[in-house]
Amino acid sequence: MRLRRLPVLGALTAGGLVLLAAGPAFAHVSVQPGEAEKGGYSTVNFKVPNERDDSSTTKLEVTLPTDHPLASVMPQPVPGWDVKVTKKKLDKPIEMHGEKITEAVSKVTWTGGKIEPGQFQQFPLSVGQLPEDADQLVFKALQTYDNKEVVRWIEEPKEGAAEPENPAPVLKLVAPAEGSDGHGAPGGHKDDNKGEGEDGKENAADSGGDSSDTTARVLGIAGIVVGAAGVAFGVLASRRRSA
Repeated sequence: MRLRRLPVLGALTAGGLVLLAAGPAFAHVSVQPGEAEKGGYSTVNFKVPNERDDSSTTKLEVTLPTDHPLASVMPQPVPGWDVKVTKKKLDKPIEMHGEKITEAVSKVTWTGGKIEPGQFQQFPLSVGQLPEDADQLVFKALQTYDNKEVVRWIEEPKEGAAEPENPAPVLKLVAPAEGSDGHGAPGGHKDDNKGEGEDGKENAADSGGDSSDTTARVLGIAGIVVGAAGVAFGVLASRRRSA
């Protein structure tokens, strides 16, 4: 029996080593959600897990793409962390809401905080206007530990190829959903005159609602009257039996 168990134990041990070796590949800096609508605005989170058992992450640098500059980049405050937004003059100005933009955010840096071993932290950014002529945006990130180690998450994943050792966060861009206003919400405005028809009279649907409400009240009162009559009848019947 012992000899039969050895191959099984060996296989389990080998499998465990494979899992351990593959584990760190999943613990990299990523952008979430992983996709956003083209031509719109989106709030994304850079999720930073701590991969080390004996040191803490103390700094994150995210470089924004230069081939598709983003004119609007606003970080959300993260408790315990300081944020610095670096801008760069554009070689070619871009237009946004009818105005020419000559500079754009090139890098966002968070410092002063600490991500302990076994923990992760999210760093939110509001970004836009997202390009309409691209299928993805690549954000290169540098993760610094308190032992001065720097992990460079800068390798761009290639479709159909194996995931690189240090993949960069990638935001996929998709076609806007039908009815979207580019801000992640359905477009269109409510009609303030919804309750009135073309002739200024009350809408039939609203009238029907009032009628139904009146009917419900009448039936409720009738039910109370019937219930009271039933109680009175029961009291009289009890008295006759006692007599």
